[in-house]
Amino acid sequence: MQIEFVKMQGIGNDFVVLDARPGGSAAGLDLTEDQARHIADRHFGIGCDQILIIAPSSVADITMHIMNSDGSMAAACGNGSRCVADLVMAETGTDTISMETKGGVINARRYGDLVSIDMGPAKCDWADIPLAHDMDTMNIDLGQADLPPAIGVNMGNPHAVHIVDDAEAIDLAAIGPVLEHAPIFPDRANIEFISLIAENHIRMRVWERGSGITIACGTGACAAAVAAARQGLTGRQVQVTLDGGTLEIDWQDNGHVIMTGPSEISFHGVISLDQDQA
Repeated sequence: MQIEFVKMQGIGNDFVVLDARPGGSAAGLDLTEDQARHIADRHFGIGCDQILIIAPSSVADITMHIMNSDGSMAAACGNGSRCVADLVMAETGTDTISMETKGGVINARRYGDLVSIDMGPAKCDWADIPLAHDMDTMNIDLGQADLPPAIGVNMGNPHAVHIVDDAEAIDLAAIGPVLEHAPIFPDRANIEFISLIAENHIRMRVWERGSGITIACGTGACAAAVAAARQGLTGRQVQVTLDGGTLEIDWQDNGHVIMTGPSEISFHGVISLDQDQA
């Protein structure tokens, strides 16, 4: 089974994009977890943080399905949304697009070389994140004596943001998987560590649920900006610098979070998928 793909990246957060619209080479494909893991494998497959599948929608211009590198499904992906929006807007010659995701319908707009995504409202209630029980989402105790309490934010997927003196000093590979699977998170969580590097400018490192350490995470940057503003560390318009680059985040007064940044096509290709993989 030969499937065409586009490899894309947004500040280093990289994706394999498949077209499952009518006429697309992935039309009718029901991608299995094993196939997704093969595609995402950086040694034996193509290699990516997430797989993005463009499909038809009855409520938006397109649907975007998101699979993590471990084969699990995700509800939101900020950098991936920007990449897919950029790709489809270039195809259609438009500067706006709406995309249906598991986390809801989101809207994108092109501004020159940059793409802005309205990621929808930040959700900060314990039940929306979700947490296992009612608690103050500004003070989520994850049982780590050497870490401050986490700040919970849902940006279509769950995030736990830790404000620390130096995000670079965190052993992310060791602590990330522990916190992702903390019992308080029934759906697991993305884990961010942030520190202030200038006025309204924060540094962020991230452990993504289902993907591990990535050099960028759009929804994580949105969650980090919201957490920083809630804590009074910054205002509502911030720069978030990740390992792969910097995003502009605007937590608007209506509660919606606007993320702006670049996207790029790395290459086009074809991959063979084993139909017996299950």
